[in-house]
Parts: sequence; structure tokens; C-alpha cells
Amino acid sequence: MKASDLLVRCLEHEGVQFVFGVSGEEVMDVLHSLRSSRIKYVTTRHEQGAAFMAGVVGRLTGKPGVCLATLGPGATNLTTGIADANLDHAPLVALTGQADRRKTHKESKQIIDVVSHLRPITKWNAQIGRGELIPEMVRKAFKLAQVEKPGACHLELPSDVAEEEVENQRPLPVQAITYPHPDEGAVKEAARLINEARYPVILAGNGVVRGRATKYLREFVRHTQIPVAHTFMAIGCVPAEEELCLLSVGLQQHDYANCGFDRADLVIGVGYDLADYGPEAWNPRGDKKIINIDFVSSEVDFHYCPSVELMGNIGESLCLLKDLVKRKTITPIKNLRGYILREAEEYAMDESFPIKPQRVVQDVRKVLGREDILVSDVGAHMIWVARNYMAQEPLTVLISFGFASMGFGLPAAIAAKLIHPDKKVVAVVGDGGFLMTSMELETASRLGTSFPIIIFRDDGYGLIRWKQMARFGVEFGSTFKNPDFVQYARAFGMEGYRVERPGELLPILQKALKEDIPCLIDVPIDFEENLRLSEKLGHLICPA
Repeated sequence: MKASDLLVRCLEHEGVQFVFGVSGEEVMDVLHSLRSSRIKYVTTRHEQGAAFMAGVVGRLTGKPGVCLATLGPGATNLTTGIADANLDHAPLVALTGQADRRKTHKESKQIIDVVSHLRPITKWNAQIGRGELIPEMVRKAFKLAQVEKPGACHLELPSDVAEEEVENQRPLPVQAITYPHPDEGAVKEAARLINEARYPVILAGNGVVRGRATKYLREFVRHTQIPVAHTFMAIGCVPAEEELCLLSVGLQQHDYANCGFDRADLVIGVGYDLADYGPEAWNPRGDKKIINIDFVSSEVDFHYCPSVELMGNIGESLCLLKDLVKRKTITPIKNLRGYILREAEEYAMDESFPIKPQRVVQDVRKVLGREDILVSDVGAHMIWVARNYMAQEPLTVLISFGFASMGFGLPAAIAAKLIHPDKKVVAVVGDGGFLMTSMELETASRLGTSFPIIIFRDDGYGLIRWKQMARFGVEFGSTFKNPDFVQYARAFGMEGYRVERPGELLPILQKALKEDIPCLIDVPIDFEENLRLSEKLGHLICPA
């Protein structure tokens, strides 16, 4: 068969459902091979969007999502989405074309060293030099993308290799990924530290969700009665309704949930990634005792030096540890959780205009069920989503926080709806990040992925403007003008709405979720509420 046919057969063998990409001359053979494949090829309007979509497929399924681009500018346009997957630990395999190898030794149109360009932002990447190597290299890319900690891998296929005839080649078997059992002595030592601690607290991270260990974490929390806070990437790993849940940590300022860490004499990091929330924020002196529970050993950091590490399957580690840990009684947590819940519910029915961000988040919560999905782009609105949205299940709030890439929201929502067409999906975006990938509205409409997109409109790069105001008392270079978003939506053949008073948002959302095409909802947001939050937290006194 032709090498490009073998590549597609290997992708099918890996269980790939979708390939997201932009067509190009050097990937025409691959596209032609995909034409007769059971894999659905999704044409996107920009390679960045394709990579974001592939990364979200990886997060939702646990198996690598796949994106495709041609050589040169096509490949470099994938960069942001690839980096996003790598730092957010989402399994992804990027495929790029390249010119005929007879041209790559000299200056030629569109030719750059893409493998070297992408090497720093991938776990592994390489050029496929011969068609017969495709089965090995595809299997290696998928294996490394998926194994802890997951991330991005990249394969480059020159056009002359894609055209090669190959014989006696077939996909390699897909091996199950296994991890060693946690060390028995380490489990006993961790149990001793927990039993001796007066105020232990759990910091749950992305690894809990990736490792499908939420069930075991919940059982551990209920058995031990140890309070738990989660990073933005692990929202929902413990239900917000759980009495021991302190909701999210991740805001750079000292927030209410941080009060639990101030008091803690032991922090139990479970699937914790330092990129999600730097340990200097909750262990500034580097003097807290720490237990690290993860698939692999922790990163080296002055503020995160574990006394003991349990390496192996997170669920198994928690099960073994649970049997050795005595039940705790930590009464101050009830008072702290009361403050946190009041913060989350504040302004839920506020009638002021422009609308307070808290009101928007509460209205979104009202229209989404327990298993439905809220996707957040990056910006000031993300802080309000992570801080105030009461998630009950994992992978129901999708945020980019390790890489924190603006433009993530819309492509991510498209991918979420493709993977879970039966679930409601709502995308929340800022007016800054939205226009970075808004061309994918056409993709969403063409695919029939129906979901509302709420635009937090404050006419600026709100998060940076917020930080500038907090630090310097003045903003610079962070404001702009916006198009008429209602007309913008209609130009893409969908409906647009502009909210002109707070009570309008909820019925618009309810109507939009019944439509069979996407829609835009323009919501003027009270930017000053960001500054009021900074002022409030600047004077925060932790409850006793």
C-alpha cells in the first residue's frame, strides 16, 4: 500500500475518531487516504483551532487527539495549540507535512526545520524518513503522548515518503499502559504523617482527573474527613456540594481557600502539577510537610519538597492509604467553607448593569446539568468561572491553565460537543480571546455543533487590565473597540443576542440551548468588579 494509507490505517488502529486540520499541498496524500477512512476529518479555519480541538479530545477521552497541518506556516500555526496540550498535559499527536527530501538541504520555499521548531514543546517528535517506519513511529508517538505525564508528540511526513509504496507492514499492537504499585513502606510512612497531623489538607490537581481517580479521591476524603481544594484544572474532582470541598485555588492573590493552607501542617498533593498553581503561593516559606501522590515523581521546587512520595496508580495509592488513616475532625473548615460559599453565591440575583460576572456564572450554572460542560477561555472571566462555578463532576469545566492560552474557548467547545453530542455545552469567552479564534464559528456552524457562546464584553484584555490597575493604578495598551457581535454572529449564519439587562440572560441561554446551531450572546460586564475583588482580598482576614 501507499505510505499515507499505512499512516491512516495506523491511526484507525489507535482508535482515532477525528483528525482536525487545514489542507495543504504537502499533505494531499494523507488527505486522500483519509477520504476513504472511518476517521472523520474536520476541516478547521486555522491550524491553531485544530490543535486546540485535538487537545480537548485528548482531555475528554484520555486518548491522543490528532491534528494535521502542512509544512511551513501550517506547521508553525499549530504551535500554540501543541504547547497548550503539552503544558496542560493533554495527550495529542500532531502530524505535519514536509517538502520532498530532495529540497530540504537547501533554501527552498516554505521549508523550515519544523522538527527542531516543535521539539521544545513536545514530549517527543521526529521525521518519518521511510514508509516502513510508520507503524513503529505512530505507536511510539501515541504511547508517549498518553503515558504520564501526558502531552504532545509530533510526526513529520515528507511528501515523497507519503507517496512511497510499502510492503508487509501493519499497525503494531496497542499496549495497555500500566504503572508500578506504590511502595509499601512509603504508604505506611504517608499514613503515619497524616495520622500525626492536626490540620492536614488535600491539594487535588489535574492528575486526579487524567488518571480517572476521582472516585478514589472522594472515598478517601469521606473516610478521612480531610478537607480538599482543587486547582483550576481539577474542578469537579470532588463535588462542590461536598462539605469538605474548599473549591478552587489558583488566584494569584490570597483567596479564602488559601486560608486552609495557611493553617495546614501537612499538605497532601494528589495528582498535583506545579504549572497549575505554583507552590510558592501556599507554601511561601517552603516549610510545610508534604506528601506527593502521583503516577510519577514530583518536580523539584524549593516550595515543594515532599517528605514522602507515593508513585504509581493514584487510585490504588489512595485505596491503600485510606485503610491506614484514622478519621479526622477538623472543625475550623466548616467556618471557612461557609465564607467560600457565600463568595460563590454573591450577586447571584444582582440587578445592576453592566452585569456583574458573578451573576453570569450563576445563570450558567442554572441551565447546565450535573454532567453538562462549561468551557472557559482565558481572561478575567476565567477567574470568576473557576472561583464561583459549583461543579459536581470532573471534566465538566474545561479551562486552559497550565499554558493559559487565549483563544482556547471556542475550539474547545466544538471538540467537547463532537465528543459528547448528548450533553449541553456552554462556552464562556472574553472579547479579547474570542476574536483570536472566532473564525471557527464557521466550523461550528458547518458541523452542526450547537452551543451558546457567552462573550464577557469589557472592551479590553480584562485580566491584564485588572493586574495593571491593581499594580500601577492605571492601564496601558489593554483596551480596544469591538465589532457588533450580534451582526458578527449573523454573518456566520447564526443568531446573535445582546443582553441589555441582567434578567434577560437566563431566558436567552435557555432558548439558545434548544437551537441546532451555535449562537453568540453579547454580555456587557462590570469590569470594576474585578478591582473590587482585589481590594476585598487585599484586606482578607482568614476566618477562625
